[in-house]
Amino acid sequence: MDSSLDTLPKIGAPATRALANAGYTALRDLAGVPRAELAKLHGMGPKALGILQNALEQHNLSLG
Repeated sequence: MDSSLDTLPKIGAPATRALANAGYTALRDLAGVPRAELAKLHGMGPKALGILQNALEQHNLSLG
């Protein structure tokens, strides 16, 4: 899976909406954000968090 820092990877619709409502519209916005903070968002589960972390790691970045 190749990811762009300008878009979010494919995750479930509830997780995508949760990120958008929190102001995260691109993968680059998530670099350094604490995983626990994202986990609190309604619709954000372990699978989506794992996909986001993997996508960030492709760019040598990580969740906080």
